[in-house]
Amino acid sequence: MSSLRPSPIAPTVDFDRDGVQHGFLRLPYSRDDSAWGSVMIPICVIRNGEGPTALLSGGNHGDEYEGPLALYDLARTLDPKDVGGSVIIVPAMNYPAFRSGTRTSPIDKGNMNRSFPGRPDGTVTEKIADYFQRELLPRADLVFDFHSGGKTLDFVPFCAAHTLPDKALEQKAFDAVAAFSAPFSMRMIEIDSVGMYDTAAENMGKVFVSTELGGGGTSRAQTVGIARRGILNVLRHAGIVAGAVEKGRTRWLDMPSGDCFSFAEDDGMIETMVDLGELVKEGAVLARIHSTGRTGIAPQEIRAKMSGMLAARHFPGLVKAGDCAAVVAVEVD
Repeated sequence: MSSLRPSPIAPTVDFDRDGVQHGFLRLPYSRDDSAWGSVMIPICVIRNGEGPTALLSGGNHGDEYEGPLALYDLARTLDPKDVGGSVIIVPAMNYPAFRSGTRTSPIDKGNMNRSFPGRPDGTVTEKIADYFQRELLPRADLVFDFHSGGKTLDFVPFCAAHTLPDKALEQKAFDAVAAFSAPFSMRMIEIDSVGMYDTAAENMGKVFVSTELGGGGTSRAQTVGIARRGILNVLRHAGIVAGAVEKGRTRWLDMPSGDCFSFAEDDGMIETMVDLGELVKEGAVLARIHSTGRTGIAPQEIRAKMSGMLAARHFPGLVKAGDCAAVVAVEVD
């Protein structure tokens, strides 16, 4: 890392100053409409003396809204007198994607959650990832990154952490998940962990927690409420914010293998045969894909590879070959 050139990003906040600061991570970006322009990524730092640091982010993907809504609100309302340590809030991590309402950046098509560790001399997305990797993650004890299904997926609302080789770190993460108190709590695996923010944080020994709260490229009153209540619970659990955790009932889910995932093998119109939260048996039809090119063709069936609960589904009515069509999770004690 030491051989890399410095990050071009300049913060307008002082991470070591007490109080509340609202500012930007300013990334120079020369373009047709602004020769000496910049990408201005909003950031808030709330600090009250020495103590643990929480790094909170939303908008890792730009079409997911529960996190940004909760974090812009938290940045506006959190009283530093209630804080012991620091809270760093970046409500819209991939700010260009957030501004355009797209999963990836309109500037370079960069998927922030596949761009770590990033590069200081790379694309705009890689430069943002590099700044988080080298400047923000090292400051953090707890990392919380909000996700939802975006425009293409819909989830039962859950908070999640990963099964890890380091069982002590894993337990700290799952304790934070329990404190979040979403309707569902997930022991999660990833089908593609290379380049993920999650992986970068966990490889640095940070407690990393995430969510999937609904989807469809919008938000609901229920899921935004879960996000707002849950993030305060996690900060209280970590001893960074004063107050008691408001515990609620949560149902624990596990994604034990790749058999959780079902993918479309053809383009077409998808018909969901099971609603989110419903229980299914192995072999049950989760969805049907109807050919749209001509009439008279029987739909192709997507069947569950395991018994469990439908935790996620493809959201738009049209599907392409290779799209994730459904995710089944197992309820555990």
